[in-house]
Amino acid sequence: MKRSRNVKIVATLGPASETYETIRALHEAGADVFRLNMSHGSHPEIAEKHKIIRQVEQDLDSPIAILADLQGPKLRVGVFANGEEELEEGAKFRLDLDEAEGDVSRVCLPHPEIFQALEPGAHLLVNDGKIRLVVDGCGEDFADCTVETGGTISNRKGVNVPDVVLPLAALSEKDRADLEFVCSLGVDWLALSFVQRAKDVFEARALADGRAAVLSKIEKPQAVEDFEAILDASDGIMVARGDLGVELPVAAVPPIQKRLVRKCRAAAKPVIVATQMLESMIESPMPTRAEVSDVATAIYEGTDAIMLSAESAAGQYPVQAVETMDRVATEVEADPTYTQIITASRSAKGTTVADGIVAAAREIAEKTEIKAICCFTQSGTTALLTARERPGVPIIALTAVEATARRLCLSWGCKCVMTPMLTRFKGAVVSAARAARSGGFAEETDQIVVTAGVPFNVPGTTNILRIAPCDERLIYSTDPE
Repeated sequence: MKRSRNVKIVATLGPASETYETIRALHEAGADVFRLNMSHGSHPEIAEKHKIIRQVEQDLDSPIAILADLQGPKLRVGVFANGEEELEEGAKFRLDLDEAEGDVSRVCLPHPEIFQALEPGAHLLVNDGKIRLVVDGCGEDFADCTVETGGTISNRKGVNVPDVVLPLAALSEKDRADLEFVCSLGVDWLALSFVQRAKDVFEARALADGRAAVLSKIEKPQAVEDFEAILDASDGIMVARGDLGVELPVAAVPPIQKRLVRKCRAAAKPVIVATQMLESMIESPMPTRAEVSDVATAIYEGTDAIMLSAESAAGQYPVQAVETMDRVATEVEADPTYTQIITASRSAKGTTVADGIVAAAREIAEKTEIKAICCFTQSGTTALLTARERPGVPIIALTAVEATARRLCLSWGCKCVMTPMLTRFKGAVVSAARAARSGGFAEETDQIVVTAGVPFNVPGTTNILRIAPCDERLIYSTDPE
């Protein structure tokens, strides 16, 4: 489907968006990627959503990416005899492995790994950081704490441990089972939660074994510190601002977001900015001005995608939330300031032939009347390099590989078109011209830039740049075989 914007929209599916009609309406409204949250829903329920998405894709003849978001290990306190207790600032409170019901002085924390890693002075955050505990002393099965910030603590509330690297794998047993299940279904992206270091990513990649691309969620301070290695190991990144804003001071999150987005762009790897982007639209048909500004800021930064969570999964106005994001993106990208910011933030990267060709394609397109850049890609790399340039004209990514077309739905500006397996350059140019015309990006009298690799159908061989007419008669009379 033709979009009037380059940034992509990720919509999470849930109880408010599980029917064919709603999922189709979300895609038509602007959702390019659908997120399946593995924290919610059984395998049969996930399989049904996957089936519906693929049916919408077929009915609309429009590639759609599916992102399966793995839950990751969940750290939670146990239960209380009274269901909840009120912790006062300055009070003493113990966490331990005793499974007895808790009270105002203690509760079970059934995670011995935490006690193994804790040191005096470390912080424990409960219930999304609403309660802050500082460790006074600890052992292999307990932590004696002082309440820094009090509040109500209740059964099975989540615990964050921001100050130490926990000896926990990013993949729990549930995650491993979920990963195998969604890869067998045929999802395009895996979002990996609780990433602390690059080796967490390598483990997921080994299990996926090429069946899905791996996207690392940056939600822990340790991931920010080791970001370069994590980025290198990943196919994409999600700036998961929810937990990141719990484990770090909230004022630190905006500059971190900006730095991570720029690093992802320089590496030619897609990045999603996520969490609470249009939070009020869970219950309201209109977002707040601050939320609209937040969405716009992420777009001005050059992010590949912006994401809806509960807004589309459980909210009352899922389609309207997508439409709002679409309108904001369209407005921002039409702003001359957006072009100035994107141009100013462009940095030369790479020394390969492909790097030089995509940079030249962007420059030629911006300085002439070229209507689109058409790149033939087997693995998706050429399209990703082209997207890194953030050209001022549409990027039409042509591929014979269905998985590549779907994965590129997450990348900035990529309009994905399936094409037959090609063996001759002239046929490639003709296919590019037809895609540009049929997609409404160019007329017969216009010109396009075509990039490709010879020999065809071999990843990493981009070595040709051609300025081509959209008139097929001119192509047949002038182009070499």
